[in-house]
Order: sequence, then structure tokens, then C-alpha cells
Amino acid sequence: MDVDTTFTPTEGNKKQIDHLSSVIRSEKSMAHETISENRDACLLKASTANEALAYNDSTLINKVITSGAGTTKRKELHGSISIRMLSGTWGDKVDGAIFYAYKMDFSCNIPEQKYSSFVLLLETKLDDDVGNNEVHLYLISKFVESSISFCGQIHLDAQQMASAKCFQELMFNGLFGKLFVKSSGVRKFLLQTEESLWDRSNMYLLLPLESMDIASKGPLKINWMGVESCVLATEFLRRKAWLNFQKSEVIVEDSSVYKNYSVMMNCNSQVIHMANKSTSIESLKEVAVVAIHTGRIYSILEAVAGTSAESPFEGDDTNYSSFADYYHKKYGIVLKHPEQCLLLLKQSHNSHNLLVDFRSEEGGNKFVENPQQRVHIPPELLVATDIRSDVLKSFYLLPSLMHRLESLMLASQLREEIAIHAGNLNVSSWLILEALTTLRCNESFSMERLELLGDSVLKYAVSCHLFLKYPKKREGQLSSHRSRIVSNSALHKLGTNCKLQRYVRDCAFDPRRWIAPGQRSIWPSPCRHGVDTMEVPLDDKFVTEDIKLMIGKTCDIGHRWMGSKTISDCVEALIGAYYVGGGLKAAVCLMKWLGIEVEIEPSWIENAISVASLYSYVPRAKDIESLESKLGYEFSIKGLLLEATTHATETEQGVGYCYQRLEYLGDSVLDILITWHLYVNHTKIDPGELTDLRSASVNNDNFAIAAVRGNLHPHLQHGSSFLENQISAFIKCVSVMSNSVLTPDIKGPKVLGDLVESIAGALLIDSKLDLDKVWKVLKPLLSPIVTPDKLELPPSRELIELCDSLGYFIKDKYFPAKGDTVRAELKLQLKDVLLESHGTGPNRKAAKGMAALHLLKTLEAKGISSSKQKKHDMDQANASFSQGEDGNLSCPVQSETSEPITCKKRKTDHISDSSKNSKQLEIPVVPPVEMKKGGPRTSLYALCKKLQWPMPTFEAMEQKFRSLVQFGDTTGFNSFESEISLTVPEVGVIKLKGEARADKKSSFDSAALLMMYELERQGIIIIQKHP
Repeated sequence: MDVDTTFTPTEGNKKQIDHLSSVIRSEKSMAHETISENRDACLLKASTANEALAYNDSTLINKVITSGAGTTKRKELHGSISIRMLSGTWGDKVDGAIFYAYKMDFSCNIPEQKYSSFVLLLETKLDDDVGNNEVHLYLISKFVESSISFCGQIHLDAQQMASAKCFQELMFNGLFGKLFVKSSGVRKFLLQTEESLWDRSNMYLLLPLESMDIASKGPLKINWMGVESCVLATEFLRRKAWLNFQKSEVIVEDSSVYKNYSVMMNCNSQVIHMANKSTSIESLKEVAVVAIHTGRIYSILEAVAGTSAESPFEGDDTNYSSFADYYHKKYGIVLKHPEQCLLLLKQSHNSHNLLVDFRSEEGGNKFVENPQQRVHIPPELLVATDIRSDVLKSFYLLPSLMHRLESLMLASQLREEIAIHAGNLNVSSWLILEALTTLRCNESFSMERLELLGDSVLKYAVSCHLFLKYPKKREGQLSSHRSRIVSNSALHKLGTNCKLQRYVRDCAFDPRRWIAPGQRSIWPSPCRHGVDTMEVPLDDKFVTEDIKLMIGKTCDIGHRWMGSKTISDCVEALIGAYYVGGGLKAAVCLMKWLGIEVEIEPSWIENAISVASLYSYVPRAKDIESLESKLGYEFSIKGLLLEATTHATETEQGVGYCYQRLEYLGDSVLDILITWHLYVNHTKIDPGELTDLRSASVNNDNFAIAAVRGNLHPHLQHGSSFLENQISAFIKCVSVMSNSVLTPDIKGPKVLGDLVESIAGALLIDSKLDLDKVWKVLKPLLSPIVTPDKLELPPSRELIELCDSLGYFIKDKYFPAKGDTVRAELKLQLKDVLLESHGTGPNRKAAKGMAALHLLKTLEAKGISSSKQKKHDMDQANASFSQGEDGNLSCPVQSETSEPITCKKRKTDHISDSSKNSKQLEIPVVPPVEMKKGGPRTSLYALCKKLQWPMPTFEAMEQKFRSLVQFGDTTGFNSFESEISLTVPEVGVIKLKGEARADKKSSFDSAALLMMYELERQGIIIIQKHP
């Protein structure tokens, strides 16, 4: 909605203007004669401030209405959307069906490791950038390159479809589910029940291919022999006799099988009797088998010579004397051929998330591969198939590969939805997927980088639109309008209106909950949200601020709790993705789809140029020519440069313009140009570091330095002696700087940063919105642009990150200092010494920054520094400036901020009884220790933070068992015992060992609890009792 371009102050506004004018006078912001001659300039500043106040009031009201939409604290229940490409109707067709075939090849970095190729058969054709892809799969000790490629269409008749479905049911349920289920207390074979395992919304086939060279271009050859062998195995398991284990012996319906066995045994002693057939020992190696008593799938490693079912039973259970005895007592099975040698089998296992590379940067492994679980089973209890281990190994890759494909399909589906309204913008599905993926997904990519870029693109597009559409609105009005448009609450509303929340990926891939068509989940997550549909209404009853709520976990219907800000972030990331993939034109089309008005009429640009062309520049022609020479650019419209260099305090008569509108525009221009430069040139750094680079590059101090080094400041037209003195003092500081980073107590004059921004805005209009041309002019002026190896974090943040990584706590205090300055005191307790540092500055932030800077230097001298910490030149620290009593800025050689650090040595011997007595009155009282999981650690950490002790360290020792071990109310196969070490100032190091627990974190809790009790026993603390 348009805002009134006229400004009519109310009675209250007049009082604010008068008050502001008096404040400006008292603070010597300009000479008395300048104020009296330029009351209009004061009115301009006052109107801007007044508009900002009005905007803040409306924002507060808005916040109550929207209940914090778009904030991190707010959590909302949202639904998801089914993937259309995975659906199918072919299951009911009696005359067969035509499928789109996508071949899946796997290549391991260990050449000896072979994986069978598979084919994915879909009823719908995938987009090219989805159906032709490469995905890296990371196993613990190796990695596999998987490739997906479109191979045309293929027809399956009804019998082949039925066989393929049966194969899929047996293999996926046998490997990742259960083939035997209980119904009313009776165990049944899953594939014998009448319940259908297929759903039209998830209807596709995954079939193994015959072995051939991966590079082969021949027609697809499905491994029908292996598929049909699984069909026969399924039919065999469906026979009721094999499922009734309560009888005294296994009943075989066709006794002739055993007659053949007998004959064959007499002819060849190398024959093995399986449950469904007899075969030679040599042909069994690496064959997949199904155990008739458990339904589990194994692969055969070897036949173990010298063993039989009469061999002693392995394991810790002494109730069974032999394998035959075990199967008889536990399953009621009497073996027909107990004399046969046992088969050594490799167990099937759960699938894992193979999309995450858990290996460390140094090339080592963060996780140790567990020993393979192997078992011995008599052959006659195993149903043999013609599926070999290379096919089985590929099955474990399929969940991760399909999850990545499904995610790309989802991104492609969103792209198609956007294209209906915005047209085909040629943005890749990978970019859109990145924009839909949060950090919580634990992928190698996330929306963070694109979100940062999209924020700048959105800000630029909105700024240009408002600047050109409303030529009479002042900078304050434009900024207020822009803030409303780009706010998180506004973006949240736009995103939910477009139902973008259905596409957001907000949790890590859990392979256990991935379900193949024909598979029944053994990890259900029933819906308890009270919504029957996949989509959740936008209602207050589905909004909460409960911090204990689990974010991202999806129920079986598809509902999940999501942070409200995640939707706003996704909107910005999607804008960034379309900017990367299709430039500003594509990003504008996307914003139009979202409902953001950013289009620009060509006549608006012409109008802005024509207005600026009316400004008379003749009196300053030489000055403008000189400035153009420094910029390396000749303006077509000199009036734009004239406007860009004119401050509101300019005393010339008849000047009706100043640079504030161009400054508003140039702020967004510099933001998008620098952000895009960093995004393109630093693709390998993490999103957090990219954000730090932008923060270090896009700020007033950096622009002020650029203005001085580019010698632009002489061209600034103003009428304030205060500004003149401020600029002169800053120029002196810059002249002695050894790098481009100011110390915390130095701030560049805002007017110099504004000058660079207004010039950027003028360049944009003069070039008719040609960003490339503007960047060509501004890049030399802004160089050198900070790089990751030159990045210097603010000292306060650097200190906090360093101490967090080392487990130290910082205490700060603030005191009034000379004049209007503030003095900060920082205390840092190391293990053997207490460090104190002081700093002074115009405000708390600057004072704390100076104290942190000195503290970092002392830590570096002690050999303690972070990998990110960059060395500050000591001369730079001394080049701080302070404000004199006359309001001028000076650069002293030595300032009050350069205070020494005090080091207080601490005793490291254990406390004595006398010292205990002297400290009796100072013994801290701590709340009762929470006994739930994590409670003891939380209590100990809170105590360390309160008393400024270094954080405790834990060292866990693991022990593995073959049978379950009881640990209080829990059991486990692993035992963890942790040693805790805590340094207490003036006491020394206390080390204790906790009790054994079933998991590592519980063992930490045990050690932390004992440490709390030991501290109380030594009289160091007092623990309150539970009421």
C-alpha cells in the first residue's frame, strides 16, 4: 500500500523535532550558525527518526497479532506432500504395463568389492536432472560411486510383474523387516496374509540386473533367474507344514525329495541338503538363504568342515548341549540330517545412512567398524535362492540412494508447481533441493548458503522496486516499507500461502523408517496429532513454544513439528537458488509467485534519470570530473553524482536534495554485489564462515575505510564542522593502520560509509540497473575484499569461541570511566592462573572488545589460540582513538584501552583443613541434582559456569559382551565406564571413575554425579536436598 509522500507533523511530532534539534546542538553535531541556517536538514533527520519510531510501534502491534510467526521460538505442526513420480496404477493391470527404466550402477573404490546393478521401474518419467545423476555413498571403510541413468522404456507382462512384486516383498521384508509376524498370538508368514503390502502412492520396482560391464550399452537384462528363485522360496515358505514348529518333527510334503537326497548322498558326499533342494557345497558360497525358523536372510560364507548339528552349541547359554538340542528345545524341530556340516553365515543387518561422510578431514575414521556377526546353522533349515552376495550388498545401498532420488523428485515437483505460474526458469533440481534442506538433515549441503544469498537478492529487489516506484518517499519511509516486506513474519506468511512447508526437509535420513514398495514397516510412528489428512490446517492449536518438542520427526501420516523461522529461511533460500540458477530474472519471477511485488516498469527508471538530470552541476563540474576519474567511470547523468555527494547539512542555498535516498538504494546494491562475490569465490567454506565474511565486508567501517583510501571524502559536500573534525581524525587513524580491520574502540564516521553507498546507488541508476557494470567500478574501490584466510572475527566473539572450545568461562563487569566512556573488566580462569583484562571504549561493546583483544594476546603468548584467530598488529591496537573534551577525535600513541593484563597464580595442591575453615562462609549452595538422564552433567556444568571453573573432561572406556548385561533398569551388550577430571582453582585436579552404564552419556552422568558428591564431601560445595 502506498504511503503518503507528504509529511505533516502533529503536535507531538513538533515537540520531538524541537527536542531533536536541541540534542543535535548540545552534542555539537554541527556549528550553531549551520543549525540556524539549515533547520530543514534537522527536520529531515527528525522526520526519518519519527517514521522509524512509528514503524517500531506498528511492528510491536503486529507481533502480538502474528504471535511470533517466523521466529525461532515458535514451533508449528505442518504436513508433507506425497511424491507423484513414485505413484502408480500398474499393480491391477492384467495385460502387463510399460515402465520407464533407470539403471543403477555401483562402483566401489576397492576394485575387488563387486556390487550388482539394479533397475528402477517407474510409471512416470523423471526429469532429466533427476533421472541422470551420481550419488556418493559412504561406508565405514570404503565408498561407493552410484550412478543413475535413463535407459528407455520396458514392458513387463502380468506374470513378470507378479514375480517382481513377490521378489521385492521377500527381500525387503527379509532384510529390513520381518517375514514372520504375530497375529492374535499366532505366528504367521507375512507373505501368506491377505493384507496387501502395496500402496498406489508408493508403487515402483527395484530389480537386480544380470552381471555385465558397467560401461556396457546393451539392453537391460533383468536377473529373472534370481527373481524366480525368490518366488519359489516364497511359495516354499507359504506351505503350512513349515510354519508349525510345535510338532515333533518337520513334515515334508514330498517324501521323494528325501529319496533323491539319499541317492545323491550315496553318489556324492559333497552334496548339501537345504530345506528346499539339494546342491553341491561349491555352489553354495555367497548364496542368499532364508532361515525357515526366523525368516531372516543370510549369505553363506562356507561349509565348516568337522562340524555337525551334534557339535557343542555356541554361546553363553548352557541349557543347550548341541545345535540339534537347541533347535529341538526352542523350535520343536527334529533335524533329519544332523550329521551334515554346519554352514557359516553372514547375518543381514540394518541399513545405514550412507549419504553422510563420517570420515574425518585427515582421512581417518570417526567410527570403528564392528566385527561382522556370523552364525552357524544346519543347512536343512535354510531355503536357498539363486541370489548371490553381490546382489545382497547392493540392497544395503538402495535405501540411501532412493532417499536421495526421492528428495530430488520432491524438488522437481516443486519446480513444476512454480513453473505453472512463473514459467520454466531452468533452475536445477539440485539447487532447489539445497534450498529445501535444513542443517538438521545432516547432509553435506543445506539451505544456509542460499539463504544468505537470497536475503541479499530479496533486499535488493525490494529496494529497487520501492526506490523507483515512490520517487517522493524519503529514506526513512522506504526503509520502513522494505522492513515490513522482508521481515520473517511476512516471509512466513508468503511461504505458507504457497504451501512451501510441505516440501521442507527438516530431519536426518533414518533408513529404518524408509519403506520400499511391498515392505511393512517395523518402526511405526502412529499419528497422535488429531489430523487425518497429510496437510495440517494453519491453526493456533497446532502452534507451541514447548522447548521439549522434537523437531523434524515425521509420523506415519506425514506430520512433523517445524520451527516457524525455518519456513522464512526456506523462502530466502529458494530466492537464492533461483538467482544462482537463472539470474535476477528468474529470482524476480519466483518472488512474483511467492506474492512479493518487485517488478520494475522501464518508465520508472527513465523518470529517476530525468529528475536527476535537472540538477545543476556546473558550479562543481571540476569536482565531479575529479571524482569520476577516481572511480574510473563517467556518469551520463552528472546530477546523480551530485546528489550522491551532497549531505543533508549542505549550506548552499536552494539545494533541495541530499544523498539519503541513494544511500538507501546503494546499501542493498553493495550487499548483493559483495554477497554474490563471496558466494561464487568461496564455495568450499561452511555457511557460518560465509556469513562471517559478509559481516566483515558489508559494514559501515569497511565502507568508511574504502572512502578514505579511495580519497573520496574531499568530494563530500556538507556544512558541519563536527563532521569535518570527525573525518579528519578518522583519516589519521586509517593512515597508521597496518590492515583493514579497526580495533573495537574505533568506529568509522557513518557519513563516509553513507558516501560509498550513495555512490553505489547513483551508479546503479546511471547504468540503468546493470549490476555487472556497477561491480566493475566498485570492486577496485572495495579491494582487498576479505578472504577466509584473512578473516578476523570481532575480539569478543573470538574469545568466546576459543573459551567454549577449551571449556573455560568468562566473567565480565562494567564501570563508568573518564567522560562518557565505559570500562570493562574480563576474568578468565585457566587451570593454573586467573587472567584479568581491562578495556575502555565509548560503550560497553567497544570496551569489552578492547579487553577481549588484550586477553587474546595474552592467551596467544601462552600458546593458546584458535585456528581462526588472526594476529592483530600491536600498532593497530595502539592506533585507537578517543574523544576529546572538544568533541574532536584523536589518535593517541598510548590510550587508556591499552591496559595490562593481571595474572593471578592459583595453588594446585589439594586444599588443606585450615583453608577449608577459612572458606567455610563462602561455600556455594547448589540446587538438588536432577537424576534423569543428563541431569548430573547439567548440574556440574552449571556449577562450573557459576564459579568460573574449567569444564570437566571425560574419558570413556568401552567393553563388549556377547550376551545382555544388566545395568540397573537397563540392559545392553556394551558397557561404558567413564573417568572424569575436574580442575578446581585453589584445590587442584580431582579425578574419579564412574560406574558402568549401558551407554556413554549415562556413564558420563554417573561420573558427574560422583564428582558432585565428592565436591560436597570435601566441603567445596553444599548440595540442597530435594523437598
